[in-house]
Amino acid sequence: MRRLRRIKILATLGPASSDLAMIRRLFEAGADVFRINMSHTPHDKMRELVATIRNVESSYGRPIGILVDLQGPKLRLGAFAEGAVQLQNGQTFTLDSDKTPGDATRVQLPHPEILAALRPGHALLLDDGKVRLIAEETTKEHAVTRVVVGGRMSDRKGVSLPDTDLPVSAMTSKDRADLEAALVTGVDWIALSFVQRADDVIEAKKMIRGRAAVMAKIEKPQAIDRLADIIEASDALMVARGDLGVELPLERVPSLQKQMTRMARRAGKPVVVATQMLESMIQSPVPTRAEVSDVATAVYEGADAIMLSAESAAGKFPVEAVSTMNRIGEEVERDPTYRSVIMAQRPAPESTAGDAIADAARQIAETLDLPALICWTSSGSTAVRVARERPKPPIVAITPNITAGRRLAVVWGVHCVVAEDARDQDDMVNRAGQIAFRDGFVRAGQRVIIVAGVPLGIPGTTNMVRIASVGPEGEANM
Repeated sequence: MRRLRRIKILATLGPASSDLAMIRRLFEAGADVFRINMSHTPHDKMRELVATIRNVESSYGRPIGILVDLQGPKLRLGAFAEGAVQLQNGQTFTLDSDKTPGDATRVQLPHPEILAALRPGHALLLDDGKVRLIAEETTKEHAVTRVVVGGRMSDRKGVSLPDTDLPVSAMTSKDRADLEAALVTGVDWIALSFVQRADDVIEAKKMIRGRAAVMAKIEKPQAIDRLADIIEASDALMVARGDLGVELPLERVPSLQKQMTRMARRAGKPVVVATQMLESMIQSPVPTRAEVSDVATAVYEGADAIMLSAESAAGKFPVEAVSTMNRIGEEVERDPTYRSVIMAQRPAPESTAGDAIADAARQIAETLDLPALICWTSSGSTAVRVARERPKPPIVAITPNITAGRRLAVVWGVHCVVAEDARDQDDMVNRAGQIAFRDGFVRAGQRVIIVAGVPLGIPGTTNMVRIASVGPEGEANM
């Protein structure tokens, strides 16, 4: 199951894609990581999906990543006496703590933390931004607002606050229960929703205690202002363009996507571009030309992965959506201009031995036109460092740690193989050649470059480069 593209694909599971046969088809079509959205998935179903994915993984012998996406705090209005009202431009509308059903002049906002944090001039976006209010008078009990963009408003619609820094955790009591259930089940990545600050990530990591890696979803304007700190605290980043496009002007989202992609790559953290990538394929077997260009842009930017949401979870054509994304990735990476774009975005290596080794290995591999760059890695850090350089040859990561292998499924260009750890340097070089030969990356007589940490088996010690020739049976010799 060698992929012919470097960018990875995340596919969300749901009603259209939850049985063994469909998950197998999605993997064969190109899915590298499966996302389970806890907004719609009870614990029993989550455990069933994880078991099914592990079944598929064992039958193909390739590590498959599992990402559990926590719901995060969902802010909603209360109920209306008539079920819905029509808000007119320019009218006054009050949000308060009174549980009495609302009318055309007021409604309950059952979130005292919002009323406490709101200030005059702050915007409130209702129902995914369809209705826009501006706060004019605020107290801890109520907020008097002016309707700037009116429309129909009904019970329990969502509230977004692009200007308000809410003093709330990114995790609710539901998220904490979902997180613990996911960790016990043995998932690989936890996506943290509505992150506002690095402390949100740090709080989650204290609960996780290394049992999974943390991916911060950037979907709040407050997170943009603290992006460097959030990236430093996280293991990966998701550009969650849907909610970001609600709380910020839509025209800002493409440039922010580029900035986040490059910042994450500079930091050596995987970055996923998500939301509405092939939205029309929920109903149609083919995407729009604009959607194809959108996916291609993420590939040209050097994102580690691109994600399908409702397209694979609830759409009519889940396999076709994954297959389409796979073909777009392959075609972009065949484009003669692709390498020049990727090279132009390459950040300078950090002043560490590991980054210097990774950069040197990439230069050697490209100068000698080697067919594969092989990493022996215990924790996965060596492969992540090499992937940061976006080398021309494929990256083959060999690890004795299945957990590291599954986490690497989201990392650009990494073909991961789980194998027994090397006994010594000779064994390491020899088996690196055999594995690359077996998986079709190299032919007899060709050379490969091998990156590792010595002493073997100690995480985070990337300090060695070897060039080896591959023999007729795949064995390699220095």
